[in-house]
Amino acid sequence: MSPPSYSDLGKQARDVFSKGYHFGLWKLDCKTKTSSGIEFSTSGHSNQDTGKVFGALETKYKVKDYGLTFTEKWNTDNTLYTEVAVQDQLLDGLKLSFEGSFAPQSGNKNGKLKAAYGNEHVKIDSDVNVDLAGPLINASGVFGYQGWLAGYQSAFDTQKSKITTNNFALGYTSGDFVLHTSVNDGQEFAGSIFQKCSDQLDCGVQLSWTSGSNATKFGIGAKYSLDRDASIRAKVNNASQIGLGYQQKLRDGITLTLSTLIDGKNFNAGGHKIGVALELEA
Repeated sequence: MSPPSYSDLGKQARDVFSKGYHFGLWKLDCKTKTSSGIEFSTSGHSNQDTGKVFGALETKYKVKDYGLTFTEKWNTDNTLYTEVAVQDQLLDGLKLSFEGSFAPQSGNKNGKLKAAYGNEHVKIDSDVNVDLAGPLINASGVFGYQGWLAGYQSAFDTQKSKITTNNFALGYTSGDFVLHTSVNDGQEFAGSIFQKCSDQLDCGVQLSWTSGSNATKFGIGAKYSLDRDASIRAKVNNASQIGLGYQQKLRDGITLTLSTLIDGKNFNAGGHKIGVALELEA
């Protein structure tokens, strides 16, 4: 098994703080799969503050004999998105893909070529956008050895002949314990810890500090499984924001999630947020 991509380093801890929370939204997700193997997924949400509604439809079809995956998306902003990917054909562990998007109302078109390769010790990702004026090249790599992970991420603007991103990361994973640290552009320092304390309890800690402004962020979170169909979540940060969540599987293919964000500094002033999400799968 190859190391994770650079963007997935520390994902276990981030999931503790992000999954199961939908503050200020009414959300609906639906997924299904046809007998021919075409996957359909649609999602929509309504912002409780602005009343704005956003929706998206995605279809995905895989040709396993050739390692091909075709993905098409459309959203209510009237943006069309297409991706064609081929996996493990030219070389085991190599994935090549092309992404394209088109907004008919504005005429904006974007394209991106992507390549990713992974083996037991290395995971490399790169992409370049299709821009004749000067493409932006993104590249990242993660090296893993005996639980240790070291990663580097960079972006190069060919139009300006300048490196615009310069990130480093170091981590360690061992069974139920994951440690992650990173430095972004020499300005933002971050770290996270994930610990699976038991089969029912997952805990996470996140910390970040930005030089210059001396802004510090700190948070702790946990997820506890009451049984195989229900779980509760809680998190709190140094701004006294408290997040609570409850997830219940009502029946096969139907999951309800309730969440709330409480402002501990202004508890009596109100302004707290709630979120409701319903997931349907068949």
